[in-house]
Amino acid sequence: MADLLPPLRDVLNAHGLTARKSLGQHFLLDLNLTGRIARAAGNLATGTTIEIGPGPGGLTRALLDNDARHVIAIERDDRAIAIQNEIMAAYPGRLEIIAADALEVEAATLGEAPRRIVANLPYNISTVLLLAWLRRIDAFESLTLMFQKEVVDRLAAAPRSPDYGRLSVITQWLCDVRPLFNVDKRAFTPPPNVMSTVVQLIPRSQPLAPARMETLEKVTAAAFGQRRKMLRSSLKSLGPVEDMLAATGIAGTARAEELTVSQFCTLAEYLDRQQPQQA
Repeated sequence: MADLLPPLRDVLNAHGLTARKSLGQHFLLDLNLTGRIARAAGNLATGTTIEIGPGPGGLTRALLDNDARHVIAIERDDRAIAIQNEIMAAYPGRLEIIAADALEVEAATLGEAPRRIVANLPYNISTVLLLAWLRRIDAFESLTLMFQKEVVDRLAAAPRSPDYGRLSVITQWLCDVRPLFNVDKRAFTPPPNVMSTVVQLIPRSQPLAPARMETLEKVTAAAFGQRRKMLRSSLKSLGPVEDMLAATGIAGTARAEELTVSQFCTLAEYLDRQQPQQA
């Protein structure tokens, strides 16, 4: 049980676990905060809860204390894996450890459904991980994640705002984005340079509008890659731009940040319809 485990700072000292910048590590040692994150994730009593980079195990403990039926922790740091083994002994049969780089693990295939991911993500790979999970979002019940605040601002941004961009469009196309609460940098060891935010992503039963992700990524990359330019200029790399804009009813004088998610999907659908004609 949890009361058999030592305080987290003692765990760090016992295992010589200091944060490695190369792994993007910032340890969250406040059990009140880890408990709040675990509770925000909802009902954990069914299926599988996946954690990325558990470090000293504060969130792992919180998930198990909040009745998580089966936690799978993905960790590449051998020092942290030793800590996870101690937690596994305190919660028999409920914690599984995968010693691997999270970038190389297909989380959508782990454990039994319903699957959810709950994690304080390593900042240096957080958006790469998110985009990989979005490609298989139908495999997940929810994603409850901690990012740098600026990343959550981008995830939740509305059109015509400076934070609105490719990540906003792709994420909102597939998920309901719910920023939950901020976490002060002083809550971490070592403190990062920025504020963090916990956000919950709830997959939509259907994407916001019809589109293929690969094509939508291509359209948003072109549009936001030159976001200060009008679309009639920024979208030229995609083909006959005047025909595209006329067919979709989108003004060539608009800029990327003015388009809604649905309008980006309309452009992506148009491009896909042109493929057989171009073959």
